[in-house]
Amino acid sequence: MNYIYEFFNNMFIIASAMSFYILIGLVVAGVMKQLISDDFVSKHLGDNSLVSVVKATILGIPLPVCSCSVIPLAKGLQKEGASPGAVQSFLISAPITGADSIAATYSFFGWFFTLYRLFTSMLIAITVGIIENFFNKRDIGATIDTTEPISCCSSTGCCDSKSEDSKFSIPKVFSYAFDILFADIAKSLLWGLVIGALFLTFIPKSLLQELYSHTVLTYFLVLIMAMPLYVCATSSLPIAAAFIVGGMSTGGAFIFLSAGPATNSVTMGVVASMFGKRSLLIYLGVISILSILFGYLLDNYFSNLKVIKIVEHIEELSYVDIMSTVLMFMMIFYYIWRKR
Repeated sequence: MNYIYEFFNNMFIIASAMSFYILIGLVVAGVMKQLISDDFVSKHLGDNSLVSVVKATILGIPLPVCSCSVIPLAKGLQKEGASPGAVQSFLISAPITGADSIAATYSFFGWFFTLYRLFTSMLIAITVGIIENFFNKRDIGATIDTTEPISCCSSTGCCDSKSEDSKFSIPKVFSYAFDILFADIAKSLLWGLVIGALFLTFIPKSLLQELYSHTVLTYFLVLIMAMPLYVCATSSLPIAAAFIVGGMSTGGAFIFLSAGPATNSVTMGVVASMFGKRSLLIYLGVISILSILFGYLLDNYFSNLKVIKIVEHIEELSYVDIMSTVLMFMMIFYYIWRKR
C-alpha cells in the first residue's frame, strides 16, 4: 500500500510542477493560432535555399501546432516546393519548441535550461537542413507527389487548413488550445506522468548510480531509448525530470529531450518515405551527434547548475498548483475518454 500511495503522490507532485505552465502555454498557443494565418509558413518556405532552412527553424519555434499535425504540415510544405532541408528543419524545431513545451520546460528546469534547449534545437534543425540540402541536389519539384492528399491528423481537425481570414475570437482561442492541442497530447502526457512516477517510486537510486557514473554509456543508452519512442515534447518532460531526480546527469536528460520528440518512429518513417533512406540517415545522424555534443557541454561546463525544480513535498504546493493539477488531470481523462 505504501508503494501505491507513493506512486500516486509522485505523479501528482510531478504534474504539479508543470500543470499551471502547460495551461498558460496552451492559451498562448491558442492566441498565436488566431494571429498567424494558416498559409503563413508555406509562403515563406517555398524555395530551395539556406534562407528557407533558417526560416523553417525560426517559424517552427512559436508555431502553434499539435504534435501529430507537424507531419501533414511538413508534407504540405513539400508540395509548396520547400527544400528537403527546410522541411526537415521544420520537423525538428516545431514539435520541440512549442509554447506549451517552453512553458513546461521552464516549470521543471528554469530559464537557463529552457533557453539552452531552445537555442540548441535551432542549431540542430539548421544543421540538418544545411547538410540535407548540400547532399540533395535533385530537382525538388520532381520529387513532389501531387496526387497524395494531406489528411488531418485526427478527427478534431488539428491540421485543418483554411485560407480565409477570420476575426480574433476568444472562444476559438480556448477551442484550439484545449479541444485540439491538449486533446492531441492528453494520452502521451498521461503516459509521461505515469512513467516518471514509476521511475521515482520503484527504481532505487542506488541501483542506478553505477550506470550513471559511466556518462558516455548513459548518453548512448538514452539515445537508443529515446529515438523510437513516440513521446511529444511536453510529455517527455516528466520522464526527463524523473531521470535527473534518479541520479542521471543533466546532459543525459537533455539528450532525451532533444532527440526523442524529433526522432520517434512515426517521424522517421515519414522522412524516409518523403526524401529517402539517405536523408533519414542524415536526419538521425546529425540529431544524434549534436544532441550528445550539447549534452556533454551541459554536463562539463554547467555541472554545478541546479536545474530541477520539482516540488519536494506536497505541503509546499500552492492552491494554484493544486487547482491547476486537478484541472489538468480532469481534462486528460476527459479527452482520452472522448477519443474512445
